[in-house]
Amino acid sequence: MGFSVLLDIVGSIIIGGVLLNILWRVNEATVANTYENSGELSLQQNLSTVAMIIENDFRKIGYCSNWTKIPDPAKSIILADSTKIKFLTDVQSDGVVDTMYYYLGPASELTVTQNPRDRVLYRVINSQTPVASNLGVTQFSIIYFNSGGDTILFPITQPGEVSTMEINVTVENTFRSMADEGDVGYKGNYSGADEEYLYAFWRQIRLVARNLKNR
Repeated sequence: MGFSVLLDIVGSIIIGGVLLNILWRVNEATVANTYENSGELSLQQNLSTVAMIIENDFRKIGYCSNWTKIPDPAKSIILADSTKIKFLTDVQSDGVVDTMYYYLGPASELTVTQNPRDRVLYRVINSQTPVASNLGVTQFSIIYFNSGGDTILFPITQPGEVSTMEINVTVENTFRSMADEGDVGYKGNYSGADEEYLYAFWRQIRLVARNLKNR
């Protein structure tokens, strides 16, 4: 009788341990999915914000509500490089010509995030303090085309030749989701590498600023 009770106790312990292990794994999977889903949502929101601002600004290249202030739109692009561009525009649509400058900061500049690839995307209006966008941007590159649709090679010494452009933006999570193991995040779609982060990519093919066509 005593041996039978002992077997029941041992069996209960084993079954209880199995159930606890299952519950622990289910809880871990739930937490990991929560982290990944929230990370993907944040990623998409960041990319949407960056893309919306860039597209709005770039479509106004050479624009001024008082068109006589920019009589020659071909001169509205002052600097055209792969990761930077400076151009004339009218930010407030008040008839005052502004200079807008976009450029990507160096990778070594951003040290407060875990992602070694994210960089600061700067947006500068005239001589104002640069506005830094730290939304996980890891790529901001521009390809320029002339009126014939041919790619303009760098360095671009005559920005007035630019007719259309292709804009590429990649955004990654700035921080990994932290697991119980320490500095190893829930990998899921992270390809099993600690340094891999979820990412989203946006490309605007042949963006046309209407005022560049007004030549």
